[in-house]
Amino acid sequence: MSKERKDMLPVSREQVEVEGVYTDELGRAEYLHKGEEFPADLVHGTMEWKLTELAQIKHAEGRTDPDKDTEQGTEQD
Repeated sequence: MSKERKDMLPVSREQVEVEGVYTDELGRAEYLHKGEEFPADLVHGTMEWKLTELAQIKHAEGRTDPDKDTEQGTEQD
């Protein structure tokens, strides 16, 4: 059953699972953060949303893994 759910597009009031730019049925694009709810249209109500662009998260230091210790040569005998 979970495969069936993943094949369907998310609709209004469902929770965003992947951060990025989503486009609704009317062609309006909106950047949504993970954990937010897909918005409903004031006139049309519940809308389907399609992910059109993934979020690109960049770190200020230019690293790809901020949790990894970047200090090298700090090992002691």
